[in-house]
This record gives sequence, structure tokens and C-alpha cells, in this order.
Amino acid sequence: MKRLIFATGNADKLREIKEILADLDLEIISMKEAGVDIDIIEDGKTFEENAIIKAKTIMEVCHEIVLADDSGLEIDYLNKEPGIYSARYMGEDTSYRIKNANLIHRLEGVPDEQRTARFVCAIAAAFPDGTVKTTTGTIEGRIGYEEMGENGFGYDPIFYVPEYGCSTAQLSEEEKNAISHRGKALSKMKEELRESVAGR
Repeated sequence: MKRLIFATGNADKLREIKEILADLDLEIISMKEAGVDIDIIEDGKTFEENAIIKAKTIMEVCHEIVLADDSGLEIDYLNKEPGIYSARYMGEDTSYRIKNANLIHRLEGVPDEQRTARFVCAIAAAFPDGTVKTTTGTIEGRIGYEEMGENGFGYDPIFYVPEYGCSTAQLSEEEKNAISHRGKALSKMKEELRESVAGR
């Protein structure tokens, strides 16, 4: 079975990816499990550029298929902040409870129709032959007035999805994977990976 290294140290993210790609004939492992411990400077200007930087950097170290994602939250009223800085917003070691509270505070008094936001995810796959493939996915919603739900992570508790009448942290894992930005981007990437598992 071929291995695929996923460029993350985030256990929640790795679990999501393993579930979405479960039907592929690939052993999916984390960077840590692959013995890769390097600092990657994500200096891209877009989610896609950062995902490519991560995937290519690690592929050049381990010469295996590497999948990397860059994702974040764009809030229209805040000029699409925190955007590509979502993970580093207010500092990388700041808890998401504090980050979420800060964003809610910055939107104080802003009506529903102006609280529009989206999660964006770009996935890059770097192959040992030098090929790089990318896919993107988004989910539209708005910023809630308080944290709701325990199922998600990061900004999930403040991201309200009107069609479901709840936050993404209140969805089951199955529901979330079906509609999430990462789920959509990974579903598109699945086809690219299927080809590579069969032919590369």
C-alpha cells in the first residue's frame, strides 16, 4: 500500500482527512509519523500558494506523495480577515476561545446580513515526479453571536450555517465532512489521488 503524508500537526484535521479519504488504497500518516520535523515558512499570498509551499517542501524531504492544506476564515465585514492568517490570528499560541471572542466583539452591533463569512480550503498534492495538483473548496455562512457546539475545532463554534440552523461545531462529523470547505476540496482531490495510486 502506498503511503501519503499529510502535512499537519493538527490531530483533528488529520482525523477528518482520514475519514474523507478512507476509501482510497493509501496509508495516510502525519508528518510526525513520517519523521519529518521542519519549520516551513508560509509566505504565500493565497491559501493555494501556502498549501503548495507546504506540500512541495515536505515532498522534497521524503520523496513520497504529500498532501497539504491551507485553510481559513474570511469575514466580509472585516475585509476578509483573518484570511490566510487564520491560524496565526492574535498569535499562534492564542486559544480559539479568545480568537472567537475577539471576532464576535469586533462584529458587535453588526446585523445578520452584514455578518457574511466563508471557510476556504486549498489542498495541494505534491508527487515524487514533481507534479503538483491543487483543489479548493468553500462553505458560505455567517458569524454567530456566541460560540455554539462542541463537535468542531478552531472557528467552527462561531461559524453559523443558515441552511442547517446551527454552527459547524453543532454538526455531526459526517454532516460537516459532506458540506465543509475541506470536505469539498478533498473530494475533488480524491480523483487526482485515485489516478496516482493506480498509475504513478
